[in-house]
Amino acid sequence: MEINQTIFHAYDVRGKYPEEVNEESAYKIGRAFVTFLDKKKPKVSAGQDMRLSSPSLFKALVRGMTDQGADVVDVGLATTPMLYFSTVRFKLDGGVHVTGSHIPGNFNGFKFVREKAIPVSEESGLKEIKELALKNDFKNQKLGKIFRKKILNDYIKNAFRLADRKKINNLKVVVDAGNGMGGLVAEPLFKRLKCELIPLYFEPDGSFPHHVPNPLIAENTVELRRKIIEEKADLGIALDGDVDRVAFFDEQGEMISGDIITALLSNILLRDKKGQKIIYDVRSSWVVEEEVVKSGGVPLRFKVGHSLIKEKMRQDDVMFGGELTGHYYLRENNFIEAPLFVILEILGLVSSENKPLSEIVKPLKRYFTSGEINFEVNDKLGKLREIERHYTGFKLSYLDGLSIENKDWWLNIRPSNTENLLRLNIEAKNREIMEAKKKELTALIQR
Repeated sequence: MEINQTIFHAYDVRGKYPEEVNEESAYKIGRAFVTFLDKKKPKVSAGQDMRLSSPSLFKALVRGMTDQGADVVDVGLATTPMLYFSTVRFKLDGGVHVTGSHIPGNFNGFKFVREKAIPVSEESGLKEIKELALKNDFKNQKLGKIFRKKILNDYIKNAFRLADRKKINNLKVVVDAGNGMGGLVAEPLFKRLKCELIPLYFEPDGSFPHHVPNPLIAENTVELRRKIIEEKADLGIALDGDVDRVAFFDEQGEMISGDIITALLSNILLRDKKGQKIIYDVRSSWVVEEEVVKSGGVPLRFKVGHSLIKEKMRQDDVMFGGELTGHYYLRENNFIEAPLFVILEILGLVSSENKPLSEIVKPLKRYFTSGEINFEVNDKLGKLREIERHYTGFKLSYLDGLSIENKDWWLNIRPSNTENLLRLNIEAKNREIMEAKKKELTALIQR
């Protein structure tokens, strides 16, 4: 049976199980990944999330890797950043994580890294892996071996190495893991703190009996927000399925957008490290640039996407990066997502400021944003050109999609990599301007 080509995306492999992603595709992808690494006797790590299909996909993947001659370090149940960390910790040639991340339970997929946890995306090898898997013409190799290693303790220790826990007081914190991999890391993290942990859905369960672990969808955080208020908690935290993203909620149950967290972290990190670069994506608020400059840093606006941002961080020696979606990257963490570091830093901030989180973030909420709005469009590029013509004379940027800027507002509109969607973000100096622009753009896109 031939592999379904639609499962290969810009940054990973994913699709419905078993119609699109299945054991046969996992086996071929395992062999293709090892071939792509082009090492004489490669050593790679492999991990899996808690999805119901993950154990059988993992088994097929590892069989493909060992059949292709790789020695495999099996790290077992893990978050995606844990898998990435294992490639650095054990000095491996690469790694593959079996995960569907934050998408529904009937989906699954794979995320790939090379040595030093360098991402493998469409532009840096995933296309080649796809071609090798489709060709399915692999040479026989001496069978590789499987080594089982525990990584959790080292991973937690690493988070405390990066962040200072001494300043964290006895806070009350609600954490929603959404039956994903979050409980695996949140429990041992909080065991080392004085905080009172109120856990929600820590039991890994790939059927997602309560909600899909995607904190960006409001309906998935209803219980978390209710619990924060009910327990009079200091803050709430929501983790996505594979825990490469983290979302924060204040004591009133209000979600704090990822760009505000990036601005907060930038202020903390730049206190002792003036002149360092901070990277953020094109959807982020004006606030990020303003706060980075105010704190003595160098702001760097860049494209959306973890592999692109990590590559840029390596190239330009960037200290810290954040995306609107809750991905946060740290140079001292080998440019890997650092959700536990960010959690510790935010807990430390709330402790040291000695005031509610809503009050801490209030000065940063000085603009009005639309949030990301998706529009179904058949001719994405044609529609972008139409919008471009409409705004002739304005300041335009093509860094990622189309950005248009005025003294009172800006907008970014980006085509989706995988769907017939245009994704719109608008920010303005007051609500009236933002609502007017939203209405104007909606009419323009839908006509």
